[in-house]
Amino acid sequence: MGIDPGTNNMGIGIIGFDQNSVKLIAMDVLKLEKLGGQALKLKKIFEAVLRNIDHFKPDELAIESPFFGKNVQSMLKLGRAQGVAIAAALHRGIPVFEYSPRKVKQSITGKGGASKEQVAAMLYRILNIDGVPDNLDITDALAVALCHHYQGKSMKDDKKNYSGWDAFIRDNPGRVNQ
Repeated sequence: MGIDPGTNNMGIGIIGFDQNSVKLIAMDVLKLEKLGGQALKLKKIFEAVLRNIDHFKPDELAIESPFFGKNVQSMLKLGRAQGVAIAAALHRGIPVFEYSPRKVKQSITGKGGASKEQVAAMLYRILNIDGVPDNLDITDALAVALCHHYQGKSMKDDKKNYSGWDAFIRDNPGRVNQ
């Protein structure tokens, strides 16, 4: 499960994968701009993350880290949104992984300075999504989830020990080009 945190719009993207492919399971945006007050927005974020975890049962949550822009207040609000989403995942026992916006863009497009539109276009190709990207918060969330998948930082993978290269290849056919 990938999250693009925000206090006006929060993107949620859920992907699944088998040995050889990645597929889109769900994508949505939580629209919060019309809600009054920061506390109510944070409550809605917490509830939405819990609801998605309970419904889709993800193994892990990947979230984009806040970046420092020109407005410190915006960064504080973004950090609160991220913290609440992380707290919801941890409340359900879901491990959390954090990625910088630059790392996410580089994982998807090969360029850390790619635009949001370039990331969205690449995701639509990778995940075979029809149509034109209509919400960049959603595609950002999918990008975070896919970035995490590409990084191979699964908690499950960390616990495996291999007796050699052949054992690793046998257990990870989608991760190794032969």
